[in-house]
Amino acid sequence: MFAIRLTDVPDDTSTRVVPVGPGLDAEASALAAATEGADVAGRVTVFPRPLRQPSRVLLAGVGAGDEAGWRAAGAAAIREVADDEVLEVHLPGAIAAELVRGLAEGLWLGGYRYRDAPRGPRTGEVRIFTDESDAYAESLAQAQITARAAWLARDLTNTPSSVKNPEWFAAQVVAEAQNRPGLTVTVRAGDELERFGGLRAVGAGSVSPPRFVELSWQPPGATTHVVLVGKGITFDTGGISIKPRDGMKLMKKDMGGAAAVIAAVLGAADLGLGLRLTALAPLAENAVSGSAFRPGDVITHYDGSTSENTNSDAEGRIVLADALGYAADVLHPDLVLNLATLTGANAVALGKRTAALFSPWDDLAAALTEAGTATGERMWRLPLSDDYLDNLRSDIADRISAPAGPGAVMAALFLRDFFGDARWAHLDMSAPSWSETHELELTKGATGWGARMLLRYLSTLDSGQQAGA
Repeated sequence: MFAIRLTDVPDDTSTRVVPVGPGLDAEASALAAATEGADVAGRVTVFPRPLRQPSRVLLAGVGAGDEAGWRAAGAAAIREVADDEVLEVHLPGAIAAELVRGLAEGLWLGGYRYRDAPRGPRTGEVRIFTDESDAYAESLAQAQITARAAWLARDLTNTPSSVKNPEWFAAQVVAEAQNRPGLTVTVRAGDELERFGGLRAVGAGSVSPPRFVELSWQPPGATTHVVLVGKGITFDTGGISIKPRDGMKLMKKDMGGAAAVIAAVLGAADLGLGLRLTALAPLAENAVSGSAFRPGDVITHYDGSTSENTNSDAEGRIVLADALGYAADVLHPDLVLNLATLTGANAVALGKRTAALFSPWDDLAAALTEAGTATGERMWRLPLSDDYLDNLRSDIADRISAPAGPGAVMAALFLRDFFGDARWAHLDMSAPSWSETHELELTKGATGWGARMLLRYLSTLDSGQQAGA
């Protein structure tokens, strides 16, 4: 990651960024008033200064002046400068620590480039000029950990599937965890997957065999155990129920849920959260071959229940069923959060920027929604309606895998059977996992959706646990 540091010594040769919005710097506000819309969140207005240093001043709009506005301002500002340009953001006196966190996250997220892109990751330096450096050091450190998690989730998702098979993904997790004390990784393959009938079925058609990754963070004294489960289909052809060409173009992103939960646990370890956390990533490539699983096959899941496959392009719920069954049977968590690029119906219902949230618990749904709003990773709660349960009935198995009805809801109802006794929430984040444009803190390509929201939620959960101790 490129460097951002706090400083109280101005550099007159840097490109200067001045945040503008309600109640901020009077001189900047006067300039903004002369430029319509300069204070809009994420808008940058450039003022050239011929024969002077710095040669440019950028007015960066912070909108209403909340964390989201400052995050948008940081992202927009970093896109205005070249890699080798030094950027200096001038804070307007003392502001709330969460605003500096938002600014720094925006700078890092807006400046993201895929690590294997032709130009490689962005370099250079950003300086945040303030007389309150000590007050903001913790916020900057939190922002860096959060942004690093989002960068990792984006990098994993952006990696082409010619490279990113289940074995490769598992190796990335091992490499990331090995330098973080307190983290352990278990990778299961081959005969170790005997009970994972869904994962084996979905991966059967590929020359790249499936893997099951378990990443654990268990700090001393942790009493609350949260399991994060993420769909990890490294490429999805649709299998025998094959997708059309256009439907396959972005299917390297079908492991976005696994990327997010892995990144979140790594970030939680970096933050030193006092929660026991386990990320489960069922990894498979859904390919077409003579050994691929078929419509009509009956699959036996980890928990011993059976599903009749009615659409091999509904493979995500089949691998997730194994992971959720394993969590309930072996880990006995207090809470399970499931993230998956699961259905196209997510986008139909909620558009490109909002995930679908399912949970029977109002307080859990509210807390996740609040974390998503704070981090810019929005979600909307949809119903788990029992009216559709008859659609799941099978004549030859416990359920069918892809019943008729509202797609995102039916997938959630299918998964509901596997959560066990834990409190749970399921997030269908297929639509917001990818961005077609640079927009606010998002860059074109993988968004890393979920990593930042999970870290914010888990940090809040940890704070509540400590307050109640």
